[in-house]
Order: sequence, then C-alpha cells, then structure tokens
Amino acid sequence: MTNQQPVFGDGAIYETYVGRWSRLVAPPFLEWCTVPAGGRWLDVGCGTAALTQTILQTMAPTHVKGIDRSEGFVAFAQEQIRDTQAEFEVGDAMALPVETGSYDAVVSGLMLNFVPQPTLAAQEMVRAAKPGGMVAGYVWDYVGKMEFMAYFWKAAAALDPQALPLDEGQRFRICNPPALTELFQRAGLNQVETHAIDIDTTFQDFDDYWQPFLGGQGPAPTYTISLTEEHRTRLRDRLRHELPFAPDGSIPLVARAWAVRGIKGGGS
Repeated sequence: MTNQQPVFGDGAIYETYVGRWSRLVAPPFLEWCTVPAGGRWLDVGCGTAALTQTILQTMAPTHVKGIDRSEGFVAFAQEQIRDTQAEFEVGDAMALPVETGSYDAVVSGLMLNFVPQPTLAAQEMVRAAKPGGMVAGYVWDYVGKMEFMAYFWKAAAALDPQALPLDEGQRFRICNPPALTELFQRAGLNQVETHAIDIDTTFQDFDDYWQPFLGGQGPAPTYTISLTEEHRTRLRDRLRHELPFAPDGSIPLVARAWAVRGIKGGGS
C-alpha cells in the first residue's frame, strides 16, 4: 500500500514530526528577510503556525494572517495562538482569499513543494504583496541535508523498492537554489536570493525518532502506517541499526532548509 496520499490534518501529531523543527528554522529565516517592524504579514500554508507565531514574537507586526488548506491545522493554530493581531483562514495557496497588494511581507514555510502548481502559488504570493514588499519562503533540502528523512527513506527503499518514488528527495525538484530562484523570478520578483539555514535535529533516543513516523501526518508517516506490522517492524529494526547514535543514546542529525526571497516591483 505505497500509493496513499500523504495526510495533513492533526496539528499536535504533526508538531512532533516536523513542526518542532520548522520552529527552529523560523527565527533565522525571519532575520534574513529583514522586514521592518509594523508591517502586515501573510503566512501562506501556515500549517501549525510555527512561522506565524515567530512573526508575532520577533517582527512586531500590526497584523498576521495565516492561510492553510487543512481545516485541522487551522483549528490547531487558532487554539494555540490567541493574539488579536493574528487570524487564520482555510484557503488554497493557488487562489489566495486576500486582496491584491495588501501585505508588506508574504511568506511560506514548507509549503511550496506540496502544492500541485508551485508556479501558481508563487504568483499568488506576489499578487498579495504590496509594491516593494517582501515575498519569501523556505523548503527542506530533501536531496542534501534533511538527514532524519534521508535515513528513513534509505532504509524504506532497501526493504521495499516501491518506497523510492515516495521519497521527498525524488519527488520535489524545486527544493534547491537554482529551482527556487527560477520559481521566484518567473513569478515576477526582483532581487531574488537564496540562503541555506542549517539546524540541529537531535533526537533524545530512538523512540523520539521513531514514534512520529507512526502518526500518519506527512508522506513518510503515511507510508509507515500503510505497512503490515511485520514490514513495519523490519523497517524499525533497520533504522535502529543504521542511525548514528551518540554515546548517551541520542541521535544527532542536521536539517537544512533552503530559503528564497525577492522584492515585488513598483515600490518607491
């Protein structure tokens, strides 16, 4: 059963899988964006609001709107963030329910590679930005240094060749600097730049690594729970053998995000 579509909907479970690591990327990403205080922000594909929350904490915005297609994620974000400067809405990144030219900064975290038409999503982000506004986003470096997923898919493909096409490194061809630069330039942005953000993803022990893969939120967990109990046990044991354990039983890994930013033309 390797053809299931990945599920995104349970915010609490997603937090233990990827959300906790996205929260570590958000501060250096926002520092790199260099948006002045007092702006209006739009967080496209806000998920569990990791990026929205960091905007509120560090960027002194007047307003932040988070949009995500998952009703479950939006409900989680609304429950977690009770700030009057923030609002959340269910919506499609490829047809944003916002007025044209209404935001000083339009950002996205871990969204662009999951939409069916990234070009359309980028164009919508540009449409939402004010002239002279910042448009920026980040995605995981699946092919290079997204180590905890790379170990998983390497082990999965060794046991089941049908797992290989499900690997994000195989599927998401825009998750590299040249492709991201082209995406933003074609969307009409100026001064497009990319930047690597590396974070430590140290797992306390094997259970801390393995349990999130049983939550069914995202491609790898969706694959994991589709397996028979016997196959799942084989995968677990192979990962336990291949992961790089530290003497204290922790698993020190690194995750890299590629960030991209550009400026909408027409500003003063």
